[in-house]
Order: sequence, then structure tokens, then C-alpha cells
Amino acid sequence: MYLPLVHLLQLSLSPNVLHGQSEDYKNLATVSPYHDAPNVPGVSVDLPDDCTVDQVIMLHRHGSRGPVSEQNFILGLVETLDNARDIIRSTPLPPNLQFLKQGYEYQLAPQELTIVGRRELFDHGVEFALRYPNLSTDVVVSSPIQRVVDSSYFFAQGFFGLKTENITFRTVTDLDDPVSWITPWKSCPKFSTHQPHQAASRWAAKYVPPIAQKLGRLVPGINISVNDTRGALYACPFDLATRNQSPWCNVFSTRELQNLEYEYDLLMDGVSGHASRGDIGPLLGAFYVKKLIERLTNGTRDAEPLYLEFGHDTSILLPLSTMGLNKDSLPLNPDRVPVHRVFRTSQQTPFAASMVWERFTCKKSFEGPQVRLVLNGATFPLFICAKSKVDKRYGTCSLDEFARANEYSTHVHYKDESWNTACDIDG
Repeated sequence: MYLPLVHLLQLSLSPNVLHGQSEDYKNLATVSPYHDAPNVPGVSVDLPDDCTVDQVIMLHRHGSRGPVSEQNFILGLVETLDNARDIIRSTPLPPNLQFLKQGYEYQLAPQELTIVGRRELFDHGVEFALRYPNLSTDVVVSSPIQRVVDSSYFFAQGFFGLKTENITFRTVTDLDDPVSWITPWKSCPKFSTHQPHQAASRWAAKYVPPIAQKLGRLVPGINISVNDTRGALYACPFDLATRNQSPWCNVFSTRELQNLEYEYDLLMDGVSGHASRGDIGPLLGAFYVKKLIERLTNGTRDAEPLYLEFGHDTSILLPLSTMGLNKDSLPLNPDRVPVHRVFRTSQQTPFAASMVWERFTCKKSFEGPQVRLVLNGATFPLFICAKSKVDKRYGTCSLDEFARANEYSTHVHYKDESWNTACDIDG
């Protein structure tokens, strides 16, 4: 397995919010730079002073990366601009498009972890060590995708420091489980053929053409197509992913960037949320929830005090969907953006997102073992099992109630009837 060398001078601690950048840049869905989630009004950020966290189970998304499917749109935009270089130089442009006269350079390796992503993970490792100084482990597990492996290693450098050389790095392919709780979709044939893009495509077909027309008016004489416009929209977050700034972000209004965010949300809700056909998402997420309960309750009598695991945005969204923690009362609609929505990947799975489960006990404040979810630095209320005013105040619930609320997941098994039906497998 390849593990990258770390240049610590390149990984100086950085703030969670990018200096001098608009709040809009926090709202770029799953391709947002990392930022802490907003605190929920009325829910305490900290536990009572008499409580002690005795177990932590973390699932971390990889850091900022280069584009995947977005790459072709960005390259198409670059080609259009290169072909119109002479026209651009002789055409008056508004201030936010003046950068085109010097030419727009795009240099980003697709899918790879960027230096911004490395820094995100290193910083998170340091912050995690400061938050949980008394917990440790000697094993780190990740998805086998290289950007995730790299992310696990940079986090470990921040968390373990020089002791990283004593850590065992494993991927899910090294494990014996027939379904990986980090990448369960790999075991479900239907997931690979599932096409959740229809709603997102409908939304894009509605909001992108007017932006293309606007760009055509601002840069006359150039045929800026709808696909070129998509490339410009995608260039905003992926420039941020590679160098923390992008001239394209200032080209679009807040509303236009919100529409891009909603396109990604519709896509991810179809992939791993509540709009997934045949309930594939909640079924696959059950394997993580099942493993989580097994560890929290020490069901196998060998639970560790700390688990450090690394995956993808889908790795986090699937169990959230299974537990109903990010479910809207009405399904997301490709015809309009809801005024308020719970399923919001900008807050739940930006680049370098972290889902941290804490098991804790208290001398007086709570009776018996309790559970809390800290999602991207903010307490995420466990309303599915909260029973008391104290639960609601701290966003927590008892371990017993948590297990009871997620009983569905404990009864899901590989190749049982529900699995075979959802994944189109003949029993």
C-alpha cells in the first residue's frame, strides 16, 4: 500500500473558515471546503462537567480532492476560453471577469487529494488529539481508494505525530466482513447500476441555462454553452480545493451558488439518502449502524476505546439516512428549493467531514451509558431516541434507547431477504 511522505512545513495549522472568503463558499454541498457545522439553537455544544467520554468511534471523509465527473465540463470550459483568447483580450469585461484577460489556468489532478486536503486532515488529527488526549489506538482503517488512504495517513500524522510509524494502516479489503460498513455499496450490484441523476439533471436543466445566457451577455462574441457554464460553476469549488481561492466564485450570485448546492443535494439524496429507489440507501447504511451498536454495547466483548476510520461522503450519508437523522418531512423536489431542509450536504458531508460518536458516563447528570453524535464539530441532536429534557438539551440519548431506536439495523444481514430484494440478487 502506498503511503505519502509528509512535509510538515506545508501543513501548518489553519482555521476552519477560509480567510476573507464569502459565506457562500461554505454552501457548495459535498464539494465545499471543510468548515464546522453551525450549532443547533438550544442544544449544548459541551457535555456537563461531571461526564467522561470513555469511547469514541470516528468515521472521517477524505479531504479536498480534484474533480471526478466534473472534470470534462471544466476542461471544455478551458478549451472554449483558449479558443476565444483574442476576442476576450479586446472585449470590455466587468471587474469580476477581468481575470479572463490573463487567461484562466486549470491545473488539478482528477480525484487526487490536494494539498488543501492534506492540510485539512493533518489539522483535524491535531484537533482530535487535543480533544481526546486519553484515547488512542494502533490501527487505522480506510477505504482502499488512494485519496482516502492518503487522508488517513495525514490525519494520523496530526494525531500520533512521530508515533505514526508504529500504527497499522489497513483498508476494508483487509477485513473479513462480507459487507464493509465503510463502503457497503461495493457489495450491492444494484447500487452500481442505480441511476439517481434524474432529479439533479432536471434541476440543472432549469437553473443553468439562464446563467449561460448571463455569461454570454457579459462576454459577448463567445459561444459559452450550457456545458461550459457548468464547467465554470464546478471550477469554483475545485479551485478552492486546490488553492483556497477561485476567480469563478465571484462570477456567480449567492442564489446561483445555492442552486449548484441543491443540484448536488438532489444527486446525493438519490444516491444515499431518502430518494434512493428501493430504499437502497437506508439498507446499506444499516451495516454501519449495526457495527456502531456492536461497538458501543461491547457486543463482541472486544470493543476498543477508539476507532479511526476513513471513507467517503456516501459512507457518512448512508447511516444518517438509515437512522432518519437527515430526513425531510417531504422529499426533496427537483422543481424548487425548499425554504428549509434537513438533508444538506454542505453541513453534513463537506470535504474532510467527520462523524464522531461519543459514549460517555456521568456522575449525576445522566444515569447509565449515554451516546452523542458530533458531526463536523457540532452536536447533532439524536431526536430519534431522546426521551428527557436533559437529552434534548445536550442532543443525547441513553445507549439502551439508541439501540432500541435502531433495532431495524441490527436485523439486517448480508444476503437475507431484504438484502437480496434491494440489491437484485437471486436468493
